[in-house]
Amino acid sequence: MEQSSHPVVIKLGGAVLSSTETLATLFQTIAQYQSSRPIAIVHGGGYLVDELMSKLQFDTVKKHGLRVTPYDQIPFIAGALAGTANKLLQGEGIKNGLKAVGLCLGDAGLCHVEELDPELGAVGRPSAGDPTVVNAIMQAGGLPIISSIGLTDDGQMMNVNADDAAVAVAKTLNAELVLLSDVSGVLDENKQLIPELNEEKANQLIADGVITDGMIVKVKAALEAADDLGRAIIVAGWRTPELLAHVFAGDEHSIGTGFYPTTK
Repeated sequence: MEQSSHPVVIKLGGAVLSSTETLATLFQTIAQYQSSRPIAIVHGGGYLVDELMSKLQFDTVKKHGLRVTPYDQIPFIAGALAGTANKLLQGEGIKNGLKAVGLCLGDAGLCHVEELDPELGAVGRPSAGDPTVVNAIMQAGGLPIISSIGLTDDGQMMNVNADDAAVAVAKTLNAELVLLSDVSGVLDENKQLIPELNEEKANQLIADGVITDGMIVKVKAALEAADDLGRAIIVAGWRTPELLAHVFAGDEHSIGTGFYPTTK
């Protein structure tokens, strides 16, 4: 990940949304580098959705690591992700001196979204869209904070896996991508960090049951993004956001697990 003018897309997920101290460190790190690297954030907020579903007494069902989203539930999920989670992050950004702008995948055609699988309900498959408005926000010194709620061409709200959403945004912006999660990266059978992964090695770890559940979705998204973008994708832990400084400075080897294009 050479030092360049390419934007950096940071995907936030997991419990980081409830850690104001970590978010403060993250946004302070972004503030230090924003003048030299355009930066955008894409986020999920699964724990907020889980809490809301529990309060509404809706069952949470997952298939292949993806949340089944009945169409009659998508308004509530959109409220949690594009509303509560997005404004929570925007507020923390503003508190730390950033010009945070809250968006979703559907804003100004940023990403195209269509139904992924009828069995999953209102779950969307995102693809690259129009970068014009988000590029303008970054060029004006703003920090786009983009929720993983999308809109189809017919205006239907869709719940999109946040890793897939981040990949689509990175493609749209021709950006470098860092996926931050509850773990420090991909771990081997001894729970040690794996510094680099390619498709062959990742598939073997999945077959062996070392990589499981939601991490499978994350790994496949990272491998797809690495191939499509032709550069390394980083999966790292959110508990040390100050390490993002290495990424902004062009040294991805100091953080998390790197996924590389199959041509490497």
